[in-house]
Amino acid sequence: MQRKLEKDWDLTIGPDTVRIFIEKAKAISAGVNEDYADGQDHEVEFDGDVRDNHHHDGLAEEETENLIEEELRELINDLNVDEAAELVALAWIGRGDYEAAEWSEAVTAARERGNRRTAKYLMGMPMLGDWLEEGLEAIGA
Repeated sequence: MQRKLEKDWDLTIGPDTVRIFIEKAKAISAGVNEDYADGQDHEVEFDGDVRDNHHHDGLAEEETENLIEEELRELINDLNVDEAAELVALAWIGRGDYEAAEWSEAVTAARERGNRRTAKYLMGMPMLGDWLEEGLEAIGA
């Protein structure tokens, strides 16, 4: 059970801003088809009259996912050094790398890792939205 801090943190990045990142990250994750995560081949069945009845909107869905991903990447890239470090620290706390009581240590470690590839690093986390959300809850923000 994670214990909540009594405002032993001071966020430069607003919790509402983090919640926007959470929504976008979850939207990106929702677009990933988890059926294929196991690496198994899957058969596609056709009903015979495919030419006239098949309407595929996959390209539109893919375009929307790419736009959300690009928007999230740009938002992360627009953060200053302190905000980016706090966002990484929140993800680490949510993932369980740090406890909420270790907030300042997590932020320091995140700041030390640098800011040049923060968007790529965070976007590479498969459960980024969940971890950010859990991180905010853990610190009581």
